[in-house]
Amino acid sequence: MAELIRIGLRRPHDVARDAVSGRGVRQSDLPVEQRRTSTMSRRDVVRSLPPYKQGAAEGPDAVKLSSNENPYPPLPSVVAEIEKELGSYNRYPSMGAVEIRTAIAERFGVTTDQVAVGAGSVEVATQLVHATAGLGDEVIFAWRSFEAYPIITVVGGATPVRVLLTADLHHDLDAMAAAITDRTRLILLCTPNNPTGTTLHTDEVERFLARVPEDVIVAIDEAYIHFNRDAESVSGLEMMRRHPNVVNLQTFSKAYGLAGLRIGFSISSVEIAEDLRRVATPFAVSDLAQKAALASLAHEDELEERVAKIVAERSRVTAELRSQGWPVTDSQANFVWLSTGDDTARIDEVLRSHGVFARCWQSEGIRLSIGSPEENDRCLAAFALARVGGGNSPFARAGAR
Repeated sequence: MAELIRIGLRRPHDVARDAVSGRGVRQSDLPVEQRRTSTMSRRDVVRSLPPYKQGAAEGPDAVKLSSNENPYPPLPSVVAEIEKELGSYNRYPSMGAVEIRTAIAERFGVTTDQVAVGAGSVEVATQLVHATAGLGDEVIFAWRSFEAYPIITVVGGATPVRVLLTADLHHDLDAMAAAITDRTRLILLCTPNNPTGTTLHTDEVERFLARVPEDVIVAIDEAYIHFNRDAESVSGLEMMRRHPNVVNLQTFSKAYGLAGLRIGFSISSVEIAEDLRRVATPFAVSDLAQKAALASLAHEDELEERVAKIVAERSRVTAELRSQGWPVTDSQANFVWLSTGDDTARIDEVLRSHGVFARCWQSEGIRLSIGSPEENDRCLAAFALARVGGGNSPFARAGAR
């Protein structure tokens, strides 16, 4: 049984949200460790949160492989649509986002009312927390997984419940099912998982959903779905069709290359989608993002060619790293994971000294985004040097640590 980590929360709750939800939780109803105290203010709780760390890159010649970005720019047709909108910054965007929601609905065979959008899929996940959970409620997710999950949970007023991954870095669905209590409101499943790249399979998710109460929402976060070549992987969309409590999350940031414009979406039952739109930040998704997403959907064949290049590079990078002796997990995303343990800090130092920036978790491992072939070559050369203890490199640049 994997270890469960519950983080107690002490923060004033949004009274309006309780009024809308009808929960109206009293402090006396909560476990002692979850009751707010006079010494823990809302600002104290925010200050206690670990900041989300964006992947670093220093110096003009740095190779940034730390943020899981698409190494290729948007398609020319997408750029053309963006340029058409450049003179309209004085106007608010379409808050209902009906045009892009309709296009997404047509693409996936659902109704427009089943689609909600946000400034990236993380914003839609935030909407889910706000719509489902409050003080005294719990949100379950695997760990390590997407770093934003505990942040959006705590800021939303709920308690994060982290369930450690298995030894082979997969979701421990049995442990996650065992972690469900009468306070559980939302479960987040990330597949392919960020940062390990491992996937969930249909049969295991079906067994898991059979153990989840029908009033608990299960979000299947597929930000990296386009890079997935595992035929047995679960489809969040198909699970949503079979189970009314399942929500599918996707994004235009990764395969579509629109990370800087911020647009993601969910597909769910009409009732859940309506709730998400109620709690969404007004005007969060710009018209630029909406138009770019529309153009991207119209040119998916071209985008798939780029995705295929990234997948091929993923295979090459994985094989080369393994030939150097590095422990690399099979990944179905646009990154790979190396379980480097206590050697992580030393390896990070070597990579940075050679102008290569990966995403490192001390004493755990390294997530390495797949870049262009040239970027990957530089990265592989740096890893080869790290394998033998470092050394001088022609790629060392000013700004390295």
